[in-house]
Amino acid sequence: MSKIKRQFPVPSDLDIAQAAEQRPITEIAQELGLEEEDLILFGRYKAKVHLDVLKKLANRPSGKYIDVTAITPTPLGEGKTTTGIGLVQGLGVIGKNSIACIRQPSQGPTFGIKGGAAGGGYSQIIPMEDFNLHLTGDIHAITAAHNLVAAAVDSRWFHESRLSDEKLAEMDLERLNIDPYNITWNRVMDVNERALRNIILGLGGKWDGRARQGGFDITVASEIMAILALVKGEDYSSTLKDLRERCGKMMIGTSTTGKPITTEDLGVAGAVTVLMKDAIHPNLMQTLEGQPAFVHAGPFANIAHGNSSIVADQVALKLGDYVVTESGFGADIGMEKFLNIKCRYSGLTPDCIVLVATIRALKMHGGGPRVIPGRPLDPAYTEENLGLLEAGLPNLHAHIRNAKLFGVPVVVAVNKFSADTQAEVELVKQASVEAGAETAAMSDHWTNGGDGATELAEAVVAACEKPSDFKFLYPLDLSIKEKIETIAKEIYNADGVVYEPLANRQIKSYEANNFGGLPICMAKTHLSIGHDPKVKGAPSGYILPVREVRASVGAGFIYPLIGQMRTMPGLPSRPAFLNVDIDDDGKVVGLF
Repeated sequence: MSKIKRQFPVPSDLDIAQAAEQRPITEIAQELGLEEEDLILFGRYKAKVHLDVLKKLANRPSGKYIDVTAITPTPLGEGKTTTGIGLVQGLGVIGKNSIACIRQPSQGPTFGIKGGAAGGGYSQIIPMEDFNLHLTGDIHAITAAHNLVAAAVDSRWFHESRLSDEKLAEMDLERLNIDPYNITWNRVMDVNERALRNIILGLGGKWDGRARQGGFDITVASEIMAILALVKGEDYSSTLKDLRERCGKMMIGTSTTGKPITTEDLGVAGAVTVLMKDAIHPNLMQTLEGQPAFVHAGPFANIAHGNSSIVADQVALKLGDYVVTESGFGADIGMEKFLNIKCRYSGLTPDCIVLVATIRALKMHGGGPRVIPGRPLDPAYTEENLGLLEAGLPNLHAHIRNAKLFGVPVVVAVNKFSADTQAEVELVKQASVEAGAETAAMSDHWTNGGDGATELAEAVVAACEKPSDFKFLYPLDLSIKEKIETIAKEIYNADGVVYEPLANRQIKSYEANNFGGLPICMAKTHLSIGHDPKVKGAPSGYILPVREVRASVGAGFIYPLIGQMRTMPGLPSRPAFLNVDIDDDGKVVGLF
């Protein structure tokens, strides 16, 4: 049984988190076999784990590796993070040494539509306020490092316009001839701000810089964030070396002759690494029921690769018998990138995929009324409707099929909501097994914590003992277009791909510069398996449009922008920050 005293009706997530009795993070670490010298403390309840522990743990066997993903969600989300944390708690209840590895949330969704990402109900990471806000400052370090590169780009372009080759040589600088029309490095900030997507820089007098068009992305879309999640090594020194090499490969644009220009060319890669040198240590926190949780890196899955860090998984797999990580949004996005990008670079392979499904989302895919954040759900979602639910099952089937393409056992987790009926849950369970899942389990972790997730935990333990025949979806020696089209046809069930002229020019340039051997990171809507967020269920018979193709050479992938996908979100008409405040006692209120 868990140690948390639960209340009914269930209080708000923040009230639950603030009422929890937190254990000192040194105790959590000690139970894992870590000593205080292995930690970089940030107060009593959170710490970074120094990567030199990898040397100490090298000879330990690795635990079982589980990825939690989901069907295509509604705009409200389907509780994937909550399910992952609930699974860790459920594994604890049945006596398994389990660890969570999840992403740090961006302030964009925290203050935008979704709110925080610490889980929910009685399956959360605490302290919840720290988790959802600054944590240990990793995202701020990325923002500073990224914008230093942006400043270096415009400064170099400015000074080259006024200095001769001889003057540049005196300062040990070579003329880069930056093409202002082909600078691909935007500035970043960790707030949703649509007004900054496209801006004009350098307005003012002679000494205020040179005018050009630019823009902002959200920090979690930064290539430096992707790098943080993908670096690896055998200790701190080797991981730092990997970080330095990747930071030097980041491409900011091209010269006027089309030659790629990197951060190494700008001379800023070393300074970027210095700003990031402490951020590469993973952060250690705890669940409501006292299990360890690594929280590290936070790339969006619809823009970037949507997974927490390799180094956190490396450490956790040596410390725990079961490690539960989570990839963002639906299996067509986060899981596909977890398997084709993260596992390719980490060399780690999963023992089980957990696919989270909700009755609510499946009814939406069956043609249910539109789900709008902040508005009450239509009765179709709160009353039994087996016909509507059955009509939405093709979305579940598609995601199970996609997961099985990689040769990994699949368990479906039915994340139970209060309005779900037993008949509806049984229909999803039956459909899951018929579609090829090992089994399906109802999980009531939101209401009952680990005690509500024991059925799921037992199912996952059993699945992890099944044989796995893991394989990548595509080899890297295919052309960029062949890899894009493999994902489009095999994962999105598209008939083909159409490329806009800009995308064709970019692909030609990348392959000419030997970037064609990188994996693909599709940037597309999370609200549909296809490119159109309005098309639900399991779309087929369509052509996938590729608008633009960018290269994150330091991170190690090519990312096509599909349809109208943007790299800077906007705030809704009623953003979540309207609820957030602080009371007279200094206590945070309204965060969710």
